[in-house]
Amino acid sequence: MLAKFLALASLAAISLAHNTHNTRKTCEVPAKGAGQDDGPTINSVFKKCSHNSKIVLDKYYVVDTLLLTQNLDNVEIELSGTVQYTPDIAKWSPQSLYLTYQNATTFWFLSGNNIHMYGGGTIDGNGQVWWDTLNNTHNSGTAGGSSTTFARPIPLTVGNATNVVIENIHEIGSPFWNNFVYQSNNVTYKNINIRAVSYSSSPTANSDGWDIYRSSHVTVRDSVVNNDDDCVSFKPNSTNIVVANMWCNGSHGISVGSLGQYAGETDIVANVSVTNTTMLNAQNGARIKVFGGNPSPNSTIGGGTGYVKNITFKDFHVENVENPILINQCYSTAADVCAQYPSNLNISDVHYINVHGTSAGTNGNVVVDMECSDTCEDITATGTHLSSPNGTAVYVCKNIASTAQLDFNCTTPTA
Repeated sequence: MLAKFLALASLAAISLAHNTHNTRKTCEVPAKGAGQDDGPTINSVFKKCSHNSKIVLDKYYVVDTLLLTQNLDNVEIELSGTVQYTPDIAKWSPQSLYLTYQNATTFWFLSGNNIHMYGGGTIDGNGQVWWDTLNNTHNSGTAGGSSTTFARPIPLTVGNATNVVIENIHEIGSPFWNNFVYQSNNVTYKNINIRAVSYSSSPTANSDGWDIYRSSHVTVRDSVVNNDDDCVSFKPNSTNIVVANMWCNGSHGISVGSLGQYAGETDIVANVSVTNTTMLNAQNGARIKVFGGNPSPNSTIGGGTGYVKNITFKDFHVENVENPILINQCYSTAADVCAQYPSNLNISDVHYINVHGTSAGTNGNVVVDMECSDTCEDITATGTHLSSPNGTAVYVCKNIASTAQLDFNCTTPTA
């Protein structure tokens, strides 16, 4: 009897030790079905399982309620099912979470520390109704952004977060940007498949793969993007960014900016490495876009200050790209305004290494267009091999102080 008791006690001790070292609980999220709103259930489970938990989203979820999943700590999210937002513009415009910058709003705000999302599932923004409405109303903000009266929510925002990994997820049909990294640090995305494709005559709009804002130490890698706007965009105060092994089709490029939009604000993008990119059928390849100056102290269309520094585009392949390399320091600024009020945002220490491929020929023979409204310094290029279907390649430069550090001969822009 004593021996049996000791054996049971030993097993209990082993079990207790195991539970002590493995305290993560698993929380499965049920789905109501029949088109009912699963948003409140998702929010409730995330609130109950916000610490040391694994949350399983393995079903088809209809979401008609803002997802606010905040204060998470040491949480795994297994998204192997589908989260689909309802296409109810009248409801989502006031309901989605307003994030101020360029009037961005979001369906899902994911926040906390030590978060890992994975699972091969899908986030469906149901964007077609937003694209059709925008095409009919043209209700957009500055530079084509969202407006305060017609919100186009972002499917997933990682905000006020640290130590986050998002991997092996599909994203389709975003009404606006697909991913927003907002005031966060140490965030990694990998093996993400993004598809924003319209099935009507209305084009998709502002379907950026990623927009990074007031965030540092962000990595985006090993992903596929089919869209019609920036593949990855570094918004104000993005620092220490790595983008690697990307395949982008139909996009507006991998873009620094836009920056300098708001007078009185300082925008910084620094320490960015972009390597091993394939850019197909795109408007731009490696792009920097900065607003020009503006005389109004309250301007929202230029006049901001700051700098772009230590940016490297390396092993960047382009096919059928209108502007393989583009620096525009008068972005969304009238030429006469920009001539009188050059940009207040400095661009320097930008390096293009092994940029190669073909332009689309849309701009004649021009394959490189680097035009600064104020002097840009320490701009270098090595291993450039770009061709135009229209003949001998042309490289346009304006106010580039370091033309001797370029491996092509610059010509001045035509009037």
